[in-house]
Amino acid sequence: MFTSLREWISFLKENNMISEIKKKVSINFEIAGVTKLYDGEKACLFNNVDGFEMPVISNAVYDRESIAVSVGSNKENLVSKFLDSMEVPIKCEMSSNVAPFKQNLLLGDEVDLLKLPIPIHHEKDGGRYITAGLLIVKDISTGKQNVSIHRLQVFNKNEMGILILPRHLWHIFSKYEKEQKELDIAICIGNAPALMLASQAITPYGVDELEIANALLNNNLKLSKCETVNVDVPENTEIVIEGKLIPGMRKEEGPFGEFPRYYGPAGNRPVIKVTAVGYRNDALYHTILPGTKEHLLLGGIAREASMIKTISHTVPSVKGVHLTFGSSCRYHAIVSIKKEHEGEGKNTILAAFSNSHEVKQVIVVDDDIDIFDHDRVEWAVATRFQAGKDMIVVKGSLGSKLDPSSDEGISDKVGMDATLPIKRDNNKFDVMTIPGLDVMKKEDYI
Repeated sequence: MFTSLREWISFLKENNMISEIKKKVSINFEIAGVTKLYDGEKACLFNNVDGFEMPVISNAVYDRESIAVSVGSNKENLVSKFLDSMEVPIKCEMSSNVAPFKQNLLLGDEVDLLKLPIPIHHEKDGGRYITAGLLIVKDISTGKQNVSIHRLQVFNKNEMGILILPRHLWHIFSKYEKEQKELDIAICIGNAPALMLASQAITPYGVDELEIANALLNNNLKLSKCETVNVDVPENTEIVIEGKLIPGMRKEEGPFGEFPRYYGPAGNRPVIKVTAVGYRNDALYHTILPGTKEHLLLGGIAREASMIKTISHTVPSVKGVHLTFGSSCRYHAIVSIKKEHEGEGKNTILAAFSNSHEVKQVIVVDDDIDIFDHDRVEWAVATRFQAGKDMIVVKGSLGSKLDPSSDEGISDKVGMDATLPIKRDNNKFDVMTIPGLDVMKKEDYI
């Protein structure tokens, strides 16, 4: 169990899961380039960043297995553990210690975001972007906090632009903006992977994602108060940026390379005024390169858990959900069920669409198909699916506005029921087997 980023890095080093980059690298595209070279293979620790003393880590979690290990699980049980933590979150306790991120505290005119090694990732990005910051706000009316990750463009030493989609943070900020009130925020950079994963949970409004993280960490997450804003943040975070979302203030933010691996357009976006920056003596800066497995899997796993929960209300025999990497872990879902009644395949498709407006293709397979084996999934579609009777097409539905093939978010969707019929000729669907193959090993025959 890893309650801090540095604990996790120590584990990565001990298990040869990280490459330490000693060559001097630039924050302008070079960190992004090296990160891409190691995408899906290893974490990257940049110890020699040109112009900065602070090291940078990327690919902190780089595949499904590393995410599972980081929360004390394995690939097979990761989604179920995440679901359990969502079902029974644990309230966080306040720490009695002085948080390490207060070892260096810059206030007011001392604040200078440009001194942090914040990279430019892609060629047409509007500037330097914070991509791995947990943005935490407190809804004063409920006392509950909300945690989310947003793209944050650094404009100057104490201002940032932020893209806020119409979710929970937008709901809170809209209330404050209508009353012309500033909203206190904190951005936490350099956290245990469990916190990054929990921040992506799809929950009803009012659920505190830090409490989900605390459940993942077996009640080992402690919080500390910020210095200039009314927000409580993880005690072991590396860097905390405190500030306020300013009502009525907009500046042009973007463009920015987004999760579909296209640029999201520029636009007039809300502005954060920074009031303080705190960081550890030996702080580490964490960046996430958009479009990498770290970026997409953290969001995808949370969405898979949410989709399983939704589908189970309609089809209790659902076994698994996989949001494919090729679809940026958003647009294409593969779902396995233990089919008990005709029509459950189509019900599964409809339930999946109802769970996420972003999903535009759903393939449903039987539970003998490994949903992570794309050859097996394609085989199921090729041999168990007929378009005339097994396909559902939904035209003109709300989809993802970041999908460039959509019409400003209006998208067509397709579902394919590739499950076997309950009443079937087993001679036609008798799958080939080789007796004893499951225990045979290649090395025994060399």
